[in-house]
Amino acid sequence: MPQRPPQRPLPSRPLHGGDPSVLRRLNSAATLRALRDGGECTLSELARRVGLSRPTTEGVLGELIDRGLAGQDAPRPGTGLGRPARRYRFRAEAGHALGIDIDAHRVRLVVADLTGAVAGGHRADLDVQAPPGERIAAVRASVRTCLAATGVERRSLWAVAAGTPGVVAPDGTVTSCTVVPGWEGVRLARELGRSFSCPVLVENDANLAAMAERWRGAARDADDVVCVHAGLHTGMGALIGGRLHRGRWGAAGEIGMLPEMGLRDTTAALITGTDVDPEAASTALAGLASAGGGSGGPALDHAERVLEAAGWGAAEATAVVERLAARMARGVAAMALALDPEMIVVGGPLVRAGDLLVSELRRRVRPLCLSPVRIEASELGDEAVGLGAVRLALDRIDEDLFRVDRPSDPSDPSGPGASDLSESGEVRQA
Repeated sequence: MPQRPPQRPLPSRPLHGGDPSVLRRLNSAATLRALRDGGECTLSELARRVGLSRPTTEGVLGELIDRGLAGQDAPRPGTGLGRPARRYRFRAEAGHALGIDIDAHRVRLVVADLTGAVAGGHRADLDVQAPPGERIAAVRASVRTCLAATGVERRSLWAVAAGTPGVVAPDGTVTSCTVVPGWEGVRLARELGRSFSCPVLVENDANLAAMAERWRGAARDADDVVCVHAGLHTGMGALIGGRLHRGRWGAAGEIGMLPEMGLRDTTAALITGTDVDPEAASTALAGLASAGGGSGGPALDHAERVLEAAGWGAAEATAVVERLAARMARGVAAMALALDPEMIVVGGPLVRAGDLLVSELRRRVRPLCLSPVRIEASELGDEAVGLGAVRLALDRIDEDLFRVDRPSDPSDPSGPGASDLSESGEVRQA
């Protein structure tokens, strides 16, 4: 069993207002946050937001400008007398976050600035039977293509996060995976980290989808959320109190490992129209793989056609979707009973083709729950995992931007965008 990563050491000196260096860093963090969250403003407006004197705010702004985190825009033409006041803004373009979604047959990448505004992306097909080394090499090639297309330099990346099917240990190792051949045991954070001079994080795809739905999707107004990610199998991620719940070893939400929960072989169940056993599922997927060059892509394409036909009202397809929903309802309801969420978001590759599966799950899950729960379709489609990876990377960047237990000097090697790689290439996780 992988060991938990060591906790970051506490600061050698207590953080208190009597320490001028700590007070300066507290003022800097507060000013930076107000500037980022409040938008462009004058010096006087910023001083009022933060609650500091005008001279102190001016001094802090000078430091932030020197660090490249704040900028001065041209004054707006005023209607009153006198010289227009200078205006300041957070420089969102000072750094970038990269989100990577790696599944059995495809890689998707999303690049965003420090406010989360998407600068661009890229997607490419992967050979589902490729060994891990070739898969990772293909991901690296996609990163190069994505950065070139968006005009973002690699050195501008301050954090990278990747999502993948399977259980991911705290150190970024894939400890269990039934979707991507050969993926189990891959030290994915370390392998990807060899390509970057910034922190690299790896997380389960359903967990990242849950983060994305709360950030920019259907769960924006909810703190306790379960995200159902329906694909080749159905995985689930959970947010409790607005925070991702991973469990001790990253396996929280993996109730689909129990066959009686009805969450395994979801795609095969749509393809065959029956509640398949593992052997029948493998046969169905293998047949499509031989016809289309990979178990993930052709199988999901076939399943989506079933969902589309059900959306048109085709009786046979509708019956198949209803049986699938009845099968999945056991596992979804079990998760709801365990966590009592205010919302369940249903997403993943099998939800893009229409909302019949969602409406059927809504009808079948609610009677099994002891309290009311909203069940909604994802608003993010197949971008959910990549956007969730961006959010995870931005959260790591925020840790560095707003922490006050170390100097904020841009020359400090532990500052944002600095290398978190040891000589061996291992990544120090957040």
